[in-house]
This record gives sequence, C-alpha cells and structure tokens, in this order.
Amino acid sequence: MHPTQQLTQQLIACPSVSPADAGCLELIADRLQALGFVCERIDSGPPDWRVSNLWAKRSVSPTAHTLVWAGHTDVVPTGALERWHSPPFEPTLRDGKLYGRGASDMKASLAAMVVACEAFVAAQPEAPLNLAFLLTSDEEGPAHDGTVAVCRELQRRGERLDWCIVGEPTAERQTGDTIKNGRRGSLSGRLTLKGVQGHIAYPQLARNPIHLLAPALAELAATLWDGGNAHFPPTSWQASNLHAGTGASNVIPGTAVLDFNFRFSTESTPESLQQRVHDLLARHHLHAGRDYELDWSLSGQPFLTPAGSLVDAVRTAIFQVTGLQAQLSTSGGTSDGRFIAQICPQVIELGPPNATIHQVNECVAVAELEPLTHIYRRVMEHLVSRPL
Repeated sequence: MHPTQQLTQQLIACPSVSPADAGCLELIADRLQALGFVCERIDSGPPDWRVSNLWAKRSVSPTAHTLVWAGHTDVVPTGALERWHSPPFEPTLRDGKLYGRGASDMKASLAAMVVACEAFVAAQPEAPLNLAFLLTSDEEGPAHDGTVAVCRELQRRGERLDWCIVGEPTAERQTGDTIKNGRRGSLSGRLTLKGVQGHIAYPQLARNPIHLLAPALAELAATLWDGGNAHFPPTSWQASNLHAGTGASNVIPGTAVLDFNFRFSTESTPESLQQRVHDLLARHHLHAGRDYELDWSLSGQPFLTPAGSLVDAVRTAIFQVTGLQAQLSTSGGTSDGRFIAQICPQVIELGPPNATIHQVNECVAVAELEPLTHIYRRVMEHLVSRPL
C-alpha cells in the first residue's frame, strides 16, 4: 500500500465533523515532528465550538523562502447513514476507489502533503526552503476560529510567508487538470421589509411586505453587477432564503426577510455593491430605517495569484508527473485561501477531483493519490532557489 493511501485511511477513520478534529492533527504532527518540524497548537473559539489549529514549521534558514501547506481536517456531516454503501468513517476500498467522508475533501491532500514532505526532506535535508503546515478543524463550519485566527497570530508575530498551497479538491476529471489561483469574494445580506400585519380580507388596513419586496427582488435578480474580467466571471447575486407569514392563509404578514449573497469579482467592492443595493431599493421607494433594515456580512474578499514563481512551479510539476497542461480557475466557492492571501502574496489551491465532495459515498480514486504526492514533492524541488 502506498504511504499516502495508508495515511489517508487513518485520517478518514477519525470522525472529524466540524469543529471536531478527532485526532487528525496528532497523527500529522507526529509525522512532522520526526522531520524536524516544530509543532504548535493555536486552538481557538468558545467552549461549545472549540477549534483545533496546528502551526508547524521546519526552518532551515532565516533567509530562505517559506512554503506553507494549508488545509483542514474537519469534514461536513455524513448525511443519511443508510444511503452510504459502507460506514462513512470506515475507509473502504471498492472498485479502485477509497470511500469515506473526507476522502477527497480533503484528507487525501493532507496525506499527500505529509508524505511528499517526508520524501523531499529525506532527499534534500539541507535544501534552502522553509516548510510549514497551517491546518484547522473549522473550514467547513463558520470558519471564525480556524485559519483566520492562525493568520492573525502569524501576522502579529511578523511571520514571513512566501508561497502557500491549499489542498482543496480542485480537479475536474484528473488530478492536475485545474489549479485554483484565486477565488471570488463573498458578501451576504439579510433584508428585512417592514409591513403592517392585518386580515387578508382588509388589505387597506395592512401593508404587505411581500408586495413591497417583489419589484425590488425582480430587479436585484436581473441586474448585471459587473462584467467580470480575464480572471473572474461576472459578479453574481442569488437569493437563498425568503421568510414571511404566520402560517395562516388569512393573515397579511408584518415582515418579510430575504437572505441573499454576492459572489463578487475584483471588478466590484463590498462597498460598491452595498451602495448599489441601497440605491436600487430607494428607486422602489423603500427607505432604510423606515421601510427596511439591511444587515451585511463579508466572509471574504476576492484574491488572485497571477502567473509567477508559484504558479509556474505548480504547472511545471503537474506536467512532469501527468503530462497535463493545468488550467487556471477562480470558479467555485470560498476557501481558507481568502484568509491566507491577506498575509501571503502567492496562494493557489491544488488537490484531487472534486466530483463527490460533500456527497453521500464520497470517494477518491486510489490511482490519484500517488500522482498528487509526486506533484507536491516536485513543487518543492522547483521552488528551491527559485526567485519570488
């Protein structure tokens, strides 16, 4: 059995549903300490959502560049157990695939990172490249006390990070076909329309907030917020929830609450989008305070790593191992890369295929594990003595 498969199976066996780590970090830290990494826990969060965070670093020189391997040990809930063909936390081999919750998102990547570092350090123990791991158990959850908390602490210390690879599952069909070199920003809003509750037979005595919202909602959905650019698709707006009414069919509701989200490109800013929404509501004769309340939540700014030393090293490694010409992409949801990009100038994401992530019967093809490990190792080899 390849060592990456063996460690992946050990990690899958840990039932690490957010924010539980369930022993994953201890498994990884033991392997890293044997390589000379100094391992430090930077746990964070309240007692009912205590997050496990690991910062591990192997320094060979204060002047050497630092490559960070980043990821998360936590997984999403299993869903209905009866729909799994095998228990989700019992790693199971079937038809060339390794099944289990977290198999592709992202315990295979974590295992490949560790095994790649073991091979690299064994071959080049004095290579002028500092290595670090930034791991958390709160990426699939609220992400308030995970990577973002570690990044704040590293920034406070003045820690220098040069490159970062996040092990998110990025491949469309085969490991290496796609690299995420950026992500869109995410801005959410909760719009509460204020009406007047009343009997549905006497609408003149009430004020229906659903009717007030409807024209503005149609325009919000139809608006072109920006045209995107060469790196990002156009900014999108989507309604996620709409709540109104008492449940009775003869009562006009007093309020209507709309939850929505922007996934925005670098062509827009949170401030510009917020202002445009307020202006749109004003055109529909809705005024803040009197007619509505609007609460905003920014969960991440967009980030982009253009072609440069890290992208070049990764694409070269992928081609050498797989023969693929990796495509650059900024599609998909958010990742912890958005936090790391605030303190590290070059951040990319690279991992196995993402076809089954968050699904029942999540799996990774065993044939993907060894190539991913070789790619990670070759990236380190290419980054040695590479200028920024």
